[in-house]
Formats: sequence, structure tokens, C-alpha cells
Amino acid sequence: MRCYPIATPQRRYEACIERGLVRSVGGFLPASRGTVFILSTEDVWGLHGKSLEAGLGDRPHKVLFYPGGEDHKRLSTLESLAEQMVAAGGDRTSLVLAFGGGIVTDVGGFLAASFMRGIPVVQVPTTLLAQVDASVGGKTGVNLACGKNLMGAFHQPLVVLIDPDVLATLSDREYHAGLFEVIKCGVIASPGLFELLRGRHAEVAARDGDVVEEMIAESVRIKAEVVTADEREGDLRRILNFGHTYGHALEAETAYSRFLHGEAVAFGMIAATHLARLLGMVSAGDADEIVKVVRMYGPIPPLDGIAAEALVARLKSDKKTLGGDVHFVLPETAGRVKVVSRVDPRLVLAAAEAALG
Repeated sequence: MRCYPIATPQRRYEACIERGLVRSVGGFLPASRGTVFILSTEDVWGLHGKSLEAGLGDRPHKVLFYPGGEDHKRLSTLESLAEQMVAAGGDRTSLVLAFGGGIVTDVGGFLAASFMRGIPVVQVPTTLLAQVDASVGGKTGVNLACGKNLMGAFHQPLVVLIDPDVLATLSDREYHAGLFEVIKCGVIASPGLFELLRGRHAEVAARDGDVVEEMIAESVRIKAEVVTADEREGDLRRILNFGHTYGHALEAETAYSRFLHGEAVAFGMIAATHLARLLGMVSAGDADEIVKVVRMYGPIPPLDGIAAEALVARLKSDKKTLGGDVHFVLPETAGRVKVVSRVDPRLVLAAAEAALG
């Protein structure tokens, strides 16, 4: 088992990676807690619920079903889930176990942060995107109509339990959406991970067990180190948003109904790389290589009908915009990025146009 420590002022915990870990989750839960409220979706529960229940042993638990999709990632859904917890006898001794993809980990974490003014959460992510990104670091939230994750809280979990075996049931589209987040980790902080993705495409695409575990572990290591150094996105943690500024705008512009989050991030990474090239921050060769690797794990859904001007207008509502100033995470080379602001709006628009093709 590989475990990576995350130390924050709020809590110290570990993100652990091991095949078959779902079947032993009970051993990671505090013995004195009350009911375990498992937040999942019906499809995930149908595939892996029996394994998780076996891992819980005799712990009292109740399953809450999230209806699925970004369009339900709203405060109204959170209220409904909390009402179900109260009706089932939930109290401050309860615990939330988020068992699903990135939306479930976000909603489950915010549910735990809000219920009874805060109860513990355990993250058991079941998609590649959630395993390498959403489940680690304590960022939780729901969407508003005007933007993504604009309501939420920093609520660190007790533990993150990552089982690569569950990825066998992912659709190709979901798997590749997660790979885009792995590419992000390589570009921001790991030339070795970027080279693995560039040079071992066939093994990555075939979901080779050793390669998948290696790329998950390296991605989690990077995020654990960044979160430990900067829990609340004061400075360093912003690098984790590479691809997210343009990507969130794309999701909002299409009402969260057209792209998976990882697909939007892929578009955002391409746009950010174009912007870095226009600013002279990255060489033409390095920019081409980054875009090539992103496209290698595509394609993303068609971008027809989307106006660059509309995307740029959305940037002002991004949660990383401070005082009306949009911050961009831009690559200098594969393995190093820089946060920049006060960018010429004409270049921001030109980069969006280039990414839309």
C-alpha cells in the first residue's frame, strides 16, 4: 500500500492507494462514530456496493443516492440529502463516506462540512479524475447557475482510500476524462509523469495495472505536497488550476451538460498553452508537445457553436478571479507553470479562439 501524508492546519491525514482497498474500508473508520452515511450514485452502487458493504462489516450504515450529473450539483440537492440524514437519525456522531466520482466527492464533502455544522468525511473515489484530483485536498462545493463550485468549504477528510481496481468498470470516456487531470499533474510539476503519458500511450490507454497505479500515485503525491504547503489556495495551490480557468468557463457556457469536467480541463489546458505561447512564456516546441499530449488522449466533444467572446465573458465569474482580475496558470515547460494576471484581454480572447479551432 502506498500512502501519502497531507498535513494541514485543519487535519493531518493520508491518501492511500492499493488494489482491492474498497473491501477493507472499515479498518480505516474511527471505531466510536455513529451511522455511516454513504453518498453514492445508483450505477456506482450497483457495480461496487457489495464490495464496500463487505468492507464495512457490521458498521451501521445508510446509502444516500445522489441523482448524478453537474445539473444536480446544487444547494437544493444538498438540502434534500441533509433532510434524509436527519430522517434516518443522523447526528454529530455520524460520518459521511463519499463513494463515487468527482461530483460525489465534492458534494459529499460539502454535505459533511455543513451537516450539524460539520461532521467527518471519508473519501473513496471511484473514477480516475476523482482519485487523482477531486478527493484529495478538502475542496468541496456545489455550483451556482453563474459558475462552478461557487458555494463550498474547505473540509479535509479523515482519509482518502483509492482502489485502482474499480477503474475497470469505467467507460472509456470517463477514463480519458481522468487522464486529462493526470496530464495536468505532469505539466505543473512532474516531467517524469508527462514523459510516461507521452511515451507509454498504448499501456495507459489499455489500463495496464502497473502503469495506472504508477500514474495515480505520482498524481496523488504531487497534490498531497501542494495541499500540505498551501491548504487554501493562497498561492502555490493555484497551480492545480492549470486548465481550469478556461475549462470552467466552457462548462458554465454549456450549462454543465455537454462536457465532462476532465474534457473541459483538456480544452482549458490547450487554451492556456496557447496563451502562454502568445505571452512568450513557453517555446513553440514545448507548447506543441503539451497540446499534442492532451490531444493524444482525446478527442473531446465537438466545440461547434461556442463563441470565444462568451467564454472570455465567463472568466470574470470564476472563483479564482480576485478584484476583477483573472488569474491564469500557464506552462513554461512540461513540469513547470506560473500564475499570471493582468493579461491583455486581446490575448486572452485570441487564445480562446485558437483552442476552439
